[in-house]
Amino acid sequence: MIRNDEEPVGLGALDRVTWALRRAELAVQSLKEQQLRPLGMAAAHYTLLMSVHDESGLTGAELARRLNVTPQAIASLVARLEGRGQLERREHSRHRHIQELHLTDAGREALHAADAVIAGIERQVTDGLGAEDSAQLRALLDRVVKTIRED
Repeated sequence: MIRNDEEPVGLGALDRVTWALRRAELAVQSLKEQQLRPLGMAAAHYTLLMSVHDESGLTGAELARRLNVTPQAIASLVARLEGRGQLERREHSRHRHIQELHLTDAGREALHAADAVIAGIERQVTDGLGAEDSAQLRALLDRVVKTIRED
């Protein structure tokens, strides 16, 4: 409910940079979900597999912080991927109560197949924008991240 002393949200809100970022994010996410589905994979699975590939030995808690999701969400995804034989937990060499996450051969194969799909989406975006605009967009997005992290 809008109080009398508040201005209602104007149509200009839809012209905000943050709204454009969100719309772009949703469009890309939707396309990822659609194109990964035939592989039996969700975008969240791809993200988790890519993160573990990038930094093998992460714990579930570390992964949750990096991906900005709850530890419960990571535990569920890890259990699902572990059940598929794509991910395994290994005991930390010095801290036996800590479980590190590692890709299996099946996980690397699934990630390779999914990454080919994601690379196709990347090509679709960059082909649509062209090389110069793609480079400019990447630089601007990097600046957005830097600006937000500085505050």
